[in-house]
Amino acid sequence: MSSPSKRREMDVMKLMMSDYTVETINDGLSEFNVEFHGPKESLYEGGVWKIRVELPDAYPYKSPSIGFVNKIFHPNVDELSGSVCLDVINQSWSPMFDLLNVFEVFLPQLLLYPNASDPLNGDAASLMMKDKKLYDQKVKEYCERYAKKENISNSTAGEESGDEEDISEEESGSSDDDIPGHADP
Repeated sequence: MSSPSKRREMDVMKLMMSDYTVETINDGLSEFNVEFHGPKESLYEGGVWKIRVELPDAYPYKSPSIGFVNKIFHPNVDELSGSVCLDVINQSWSPMFDLLNVFEVFLPQLLLYPNASDPLNGDAASLMMKDKKLYDQKVKEYCERYAKKENISNSTAGEESGDEEDISEEESGSSDDDIPGHADP
């Protein structure tokens, strides 16, 4: 490769030409969202997430920043920010890896094999270690509630549009924490 910018362009184009839906932000190749589907035969199967990708100027020599936009219940994903704790991205990144590796290998492996001993979400890690059945149920509940196609198509555009008014009185009987898609700015 002759320069990091050419490599960035090539990797983003490769991702766009694959089976992933890529939505650029600010018409550049440094920030974009990717539609990611939970791996088959996992608790996350059927779930659809919008993944925010930010490429540093030094990419591919420096790793991309990866985060879930819509909620996911997982020990290695921060529930509020969506940040991902994944050694291969955060510590052992190599220019040999590309964006397809992130979406075809690293993220599926993260969802298939959560690491409760290195958590970003302590509640998920604790539940996974203490009550696997209840953990599995909560993962599926989050997938059902937050990881549907309609959640990713409006998860950034509709966050501040006052969608709470559409919630019926029965549904609003719970705490404010239960309202999906409203992260702090």
